Amino acid sequence: MPQYLILIYDDEAVREGARPEEFDGLLKAHEEFVAANAAVIRGGQALRGADTATSIRSDSSGGFAVTDGAFAETKEVLAGYYLIEVAHLDEALAVAKQVPAPFGGVEVRPIRVFE
Repeated sequence: MPQYLILIYDDEAVREGARPEEFDGLLKAHEEFVAANAAVIRGGQALRGADTATSIRSDSSGGFAVTDGAFAETKEVLAGYYLIEVAHLDEALAVAKQVPAPFGGVEVRPIRVFE
């Protein structure tokens, strides 16, 4: 059965400005989402902020450039993910629409299988 990654993006500045009860409500909403979709969820985690990221890119000399921070500066950053296993994209989209993402949105990507 196909697997899909649901990528959760949010605006860290907006999330940081959330009231404690809003954040607590968001955590509860994710717990409810996981409970309601446990049959198809294969994994998932929240990520630390983009300021904790380290980016690695190959450079022209055959080495690597290592820099602090996310690779691209954007308003919304990757905040977490869920790995799901469903029969087809329409099911993946139906699950993704349930993901709590009040500070941004989600993206659904199929997992590529190499044989």
